Amino acid sequence: MNKIIFLFLSIAFSLNLQAQEVNIIPQPAYLKIETTKKPFLLDAKTQIVVIDSSLNNSAIFLNNYLQNYFNLKLNITTITPQKNYINLSLDASVNEFDNAYVLSSIENGLSIVGTSQSGVFYGIQSLIQLLPTANANPISIPFVNIVDHPRFDYRGMHLDVSRHFFEVDFIKQYIDYLALHKMNYFHWHLTDDHGWRIEIKKYPKLTEIGAWRNGSIVGLWPGKGNEGMKYQVSTTNVNITPKDAVIKTDGIRHGGYYTQEQIKDVLDYAAKRYITIIPEIEMPAHSMALLAAYPELGTEPNKKYEVAQTWGMMNKYNNVLQASDTTFKFLENVLTEVMDLFPSKYIHIGGDEASKIWWKQSAVSQQIMKDNGLKNESELQSYFIRRMEKFVNSKGKTIIGWNEILQGGLAPNAVVMSWQGEKGGIEAAKQNHKAIMTPESKMYFNHGQFIKEDSLTASKPSLLVDVYNYEPIPAELTAEQAKYIWGGQGCLWSEYITNPAKVQYQLFPRLDALSEILWSPKEKRNYPDFINRLKTQFKRYDLMGITYSKRYLEN
Repeated sequence: MNKIIFLFLSIAFSLNLQAQEVNIIPQPAYLKIETTKKPFLLDAKTQIVVIDSSLNNSAIFLNNYLQNYFNLKLNITTITPQKNYINLSLDASVNEFDNAYVLSSIENGLSIVGTSQSGVFYGIQSLIQLLPTANANPISIPFVNIVDHPRFDYRGMHLDVSRHFFEVDFIKQYIDYLALHKMNYFHWHLTDDHGWRIEIKKYPKLTEIGAWRNGSIVGLWPGKGNEGMKYQVSTTNVNITPKDAVIKTDGIRHGGYYTQEQIKDVLDYAAKRYITIIPEIEMPAHSMALLAAYPELGTEPNKKYEVAQTWGMMNKYNNVLQASDTTFKFLENVLTEVMDLFPSKYIHIGGDEASKIWWKQSAVSQQIMKDNGLKNESELQSYFIRRMEKFVNSKGKTIIGWNEILQGGLAPNAVVMSWQGEKGGIEAAKQNHKAIMTPESKMYFNHGQFIKEDSLTASKPSLLVDVYNYEPIPAELTAEQAKYIWGGQGCLWSEYITNPAKVQYQLFPRLDALSEILWSPKEKRNYPDFINRLKTQFKRYDLMGITYSKRYLEN
């Protein structure tokens, strides 16, 4: 009999410990669990108290989550009941940091106090991760005290919709994934060689022609897994020109675009999750979709361009925009519509991988260089970027560009997004420019997650442990220079990502690691502990119907 009682008590104790376990990602700055105190029981009678109407958005978000996954819809009120409530409020004095929050169990419920509206919203995301990962009634929430704030102001994630188009409903899901991880910027890669995805009313051919391609490359781009092929590396840029490659495409028409009304809908959706959307309009390279629609803006007179069907930067297929007054006026008109749509202070204009060969062999380009006293094509690129920056600045906005915008001299107010390692970010910070760190080897989630990956992925793998251990502030920067490291970003390019399930698979759990290096204090990072917390996060993903790699559960 004693053995039975002992077994019962052991099981009860074990269940209690499991109920009290808290596994939040990203890791809060301060977290204390009171295991001796009773958990808060949330049920259908629980009320959400919102005295300040500016917090209704956070209350609705929490209510929607409870309704979707626990079939609970709570009453939202401005009057605090005697018990069984979740109180949301603002108080800038509770924390010295911006966008901070305090989540604490109180005698009769829970309290989330934020230093800002977004701070309260971040507190809601932590509360969601205190909920069970399976339907329960009532819902037991551990007695906790959390004091939390973000480490970096820029916590970004990117999605390429040019190589493969994703519908609005999935873009909203993607934004929800970012919100759950307390990310605050969504970099929307809307244009490239392979498709123009945003409606521009002044230039309808951008979507009538530029949004559609007649096929996509079959298999990997030459250079990976294609033994026996010969390649020549250009001495003037990073482009690779296959000599003997036979490139096959599937002949399947692919495309799509977002209307301006759809974009407004997505912007509103993101704003309610305190996520700023930064649109990217690529220039002067990665513009084949634009040139297919308006060939007069290219460097080759009378050429008929096509929307690219192959990935990579091959001189045979990729042209650049001519740095002419006609081109600049066209781009100014495009960016005017884009800036009128997007409230973001920042506009990404690309600036990467511009093959100088086209300007070198263009008589018009050479004359433009001569007229403007430009010594080489790198200075022509800088001239192009500076010209566009001046226009964007005149509209009260700031440009972001990939690190190649440093070539020929950095535009006066530009933000540098460093993808070719850290060098570009370091150089920008030393010039007192904001930098966003997104080195390809760590932050490109289209790369495989494992040494041996079963599915098509880009180049070398970006391992979860390497993502987690990445430090966005380079060691060589002084404390003053380090202030210009605005934050970091993960990038998800879609050459080999054709459907939402694979987006999810490539994103998770590396987004979890990214969120922790950008949100949590550096000294709190602990990879074994992170892996342990992931086990609970995976159960939540199961609840939410998210695809992720099961291989992490095997270790």
